[in-house]
Amino acid sequence: MTLRLAIFGFGVVGQGLARMLQRKGAQLASCGIDLRLVAVADSKGVWVDEGGIAPQDAIEKKRKEGTVAMERVRPERVVADVPCDVVVDTTPTNIEDGEPGMSIMLSAFESGKHVVTSNKGPLALRFHALSERAEECGVHLMYEASVGGAMPIFSLVRCSLAPAHITSIEGIFNGTCNYILTRMRETGYSYADILNEARELGIAEADPTYDVEGIDAACKVAILANALFGMDVCYRDVSTTGISQITPEAIHLAAAGDFSIKLIGKVSPTELKVAPMLVPTEHPLNVGGTLNVASIVTDIAGTITVMGRGAGAVETASALLSDIVWIHRSVSP
Repeated sequence: MTLRLAIFGFGVVGQGLARMLQRKGAQLASCGIDLRLVAVADSKGVWVDEGGIAPQDAIEKKRKEGTVAMERVRPERVVADVPCDVVVDTTPTNIEDGEPGMSIMLSAFESGKHVVTSNKGPLALRFHALSERAEECGVHLMYEASVGGAMPIFSLVRCSLAPAHITSIEGIFNGTCNYILTRMRETGYSYADILNEARELGIAEADPTYDVEGIDAACKVAILANALFGMDVCYRDVSTTGISQITPEAIHLAAAGDFSIKLIGKVSPTELKVAPMLVPTEHPLNVGGTLNVASIVTDIAGTITVMGRGAGAVETASALLSDIVWIHRSVSP
């Protein structure tokens, strides 16, 4: 069976997925997983070819022309008409109203298309409504790439931990903050100094507010709460404190007591929180650099801890591709 894909959003993540399809296509085909890219869209328009679009051709067109568009239309308006089975939404995260990802997802559901996404915005705002609509339309909504990049959480719970009851999750869900706090401990430099370093390395955005004030981590906590605990919350329901007020003195005092300060997200039926916390030096959550980590506490399997790179084109694309493969296997006769 051939699974036809359309990528909506062709920035770093969308192009990362295209490269992954190019790189892994033959290997997947040898396992009976036939994927065909039939549409690519960015903010300026869409390129549709039912015969298939070579991923490298889409990347080259974007590089040379600044867009993949063959038709200059708003991409969210053509979702229903694109002849595909899976819509991959890699449009930018918008936590104000979730657009254009929200409209892309809903239009995909209404037209009988599965959705795989890395876009946190719609999920952090209206997860329950989106999941409910997907179920009503008989399609899958998959979002492994929305939390932790390449680090498997949802697939781990859905498959390997299926018999277990999840009681809580805590972890580091933002690589930018983790890098800043790690480097402050290593160097003794101020928050401002390390933030500038992170900007120069491309780890922090020019405006890092979304990351350093804990909003990005709060979005991920809300998604985890909704997906794994059946809640109906948005990121605004998460108690959130960022790292911008952390001083070198606080870092030094923590280190003297054999602790690190980390921005920790906590998820349980009774607590949704993101805040700087003391983590013992030898604790599994004490990871450095831009790494993400999650400890999943269960009733029968104890605590399972996973760690990985929480961002990056390749890492996020690997999570998107894992969801696509899961859909292929679930719908194949």
